Amino acid sequence: MLIEQVVLGVFETNSYILRASAESKDCVVVDTGLDAGPLMNMLAAKRLNPLAILLTHGHADHTKGIDDLRQKYPDILVVMHKDDAPMLTSPVRNMSVLAKDIITHEPADILIKQEGPIEYAGLKLYVLHTPGHTPGGVCFYSEDDHVIFVGDTLFHNGIGRTDLPGGNHDQLIESIKSKLIPLHDKTVVYPGHGPKTSIKEEKQFNPFLA
Repeated sequence: MLIEQVVLGVFETNSYILRASAESKDCVVVDTGLDAGPLMNMLAAKRLNPLAILLTHGHADHTKGIDDLRQKYPDILVVMHKDDAPMLTSPVRNMSVLAKDIITHEPADILIKQEGPIEYAGLKLYVLHTPGHTPGGVCFYSEDDHVIFVGDTLFHNGIGRTDLPGGNHDQLIESIKSKLIPLHDKTVVYPGHGPKTSIKEEKQFNPFLA
């Protein structure tokens, strides 16, 4: 798997472009940030063909750019968990009202209803449902490549905030401990904000998981 990272918008949201290989032009995008301009520029410069947007959750700082991608790539599929689906159409639920911005989208094309495998652009990923930051937060895991894209579930020596509507601290800790910590130590963790880390690093040093 080839992974390319773009940091987007004032909240410095990490967006990831995933390809099966450097030769492949088909790709998927994990989260789209508030300002998708740099993401769109990278896709165009590399002449990539994004087939799907995989949303880790429904907060606007991870979703706003989907409209830009849908406009340029009309066949692209937006994929998210069913429990966060209402956030796309509600500026209250997606928290854009906090920034005095009204952000809404057309509904997702594909709703994830349960954990399991998905495949787009030749990439085989496994969906882990990790509620706590939001009810429908998910992580996208590749066992073959030992990488996981966790959105705002887990950070380098931190965890996602749980003080927003739908957040639940105990649920988030349980999600991390039951779904993420059991993964192989060398699994590289790609979060929604900040630097990448590893399962080994977080098991040893994350103060929230002591």
